[in-house]
Amino acid sequence: MPRLTPDQLLQELAAVDDLLIVQDLDGVCMQLVKDPLTRRMDRNYVEAAALLEGAFVVLTNGEHERRRGVNRLVEQALEDQTRPAREGLYLPGLAAGGVQLQDRHGNVSHPGVSDAEMAFLAAAPARMEALLQERLPAVLPEVGSGDLDRFAHVAVLDTQVSPTVNLNALFGLIPNDVPRQRQLQSLLEALMEQLLNEAVDAGLAGSFFLHAAPNLGRDAAGRERLKPAERGDVGTTDIQFMLTGSLKEAGLLVLLNRHIAARWGEAPLGDDFHVRTAPRDHEGLLELARTRIPPERMPLLVGVGDTVTSTASPDGSGWLRGGSDRGFLTLLQELGGWSGQDNRVILVDSSHGEVDRPSLADGQLVGISDPQDPLRLDLLMSEGPSAYVSWFGRLAQARCSSAADDRPTPGSA
Repeated sequence: MPRLTPDQLLQELAAVDDLLIVQDLDGVCMQLVKDPLTRRMDRNYVEAAALLEGAFVVLTNGEHERRRGVNRLVEQALEDQTRPAREGLYLPGLAAGGVQLQDRHGNVSHPGVSDAEMAFLAAAPARMEALLQERLPAVLPEVGSGDLDRFAHVAVLDTQVSPTVNLNALFGLIPNDVPRQRQLQSLLEALMEQLLNEAVDAGLAGSFFLHAAPNLGRDAAGRERLKPAERGDVGTTDIQFMLTGSLKEAGLLVLLNRHIAARWGEAPLGDDFHVRTAPRDHEGLLELARTRIPPERMPLLVGVGDTVTSTASPDGSGWLRGGSDRGFLTLLQELGGWSGQDNRVILVDSSHGEVDRPSLADGQLVGISDPQDPLRLDLLMSEGPSAYVSWFGRLAQARCSSAADDRPTPGSA
């Protein structure tokens, strides 16, 4: 099928009665940057999201709260720390892959997460930093110990329920040195595997998993494959230490369940459904939706992401497909096919920021998709987050105008 233009999709969505936009954040509504603390969010985007109340939620591997959370970006954009909570201007939806739930007033909860798991996560950033300090000298012997300690500190993202190591600053020390960039990726994977083993020793076997961003899908054991660095594409930049069940595709069903409950007064998957009780495989999630959700109560879904990968397998037998947004975008598309709706997928070009990523500009989608890819990309935002934010604002205004036109005039029957 031919792809849509931004104007065509806007016209299609402007008057849809039951709409739910499910949107990633980093690389979609703001540029990718090497230091997440330097991210900025557009005020117009925040205000447009508020206009779309009831038709818009976020689904991100980032987090809502604390100093690295998206809530700080909302407050900065509005230049007000109290107005978002008072007026409901925070971004509603799921963070940390699905375990951190927030409403538009900033009320946050972690359904299904134990106190023991939270305690281990609280100690994880310091442990990550210590392990980096031990191991980095072997890969970067020319960098002084004091500088390495500083880079190790910057690399650890001390988020609440998905502590992360981000390699971007370290990659900056060895630009274009692909062999050593790959060494850093292998070092990071081994470090995080050690942390998983320490969780098992603490009696938390099965509580956590590693999410590599971007990745090349999963291996036979279910572990996410790193995307090795190549010239012009650094591949995997982050590994997140995440709670088991923190899968965006499971999060999609949580958000869908809550949306249907708000509209129809009944949650088809149950009032207490969350990602940690959801199936952990794609087919299981799809089957759950098919058997429990009435198709006539399905909203029109629009999924928005930026991280989708596809690379030819080394043996030439097929394609290694991954990316942190692929799972939920594919499930969203399949739910449309089942319920008889044209659910839409938007892919935003995140190569415009500070991180090397494959570009959408030439339309070839090398490293992103492939000729046999089952994921249909309905709209390519090749100009990046700024173009998406502009389109998003126009959609919000169009839907407000459409709603106003549908209101009965005073004195009408």
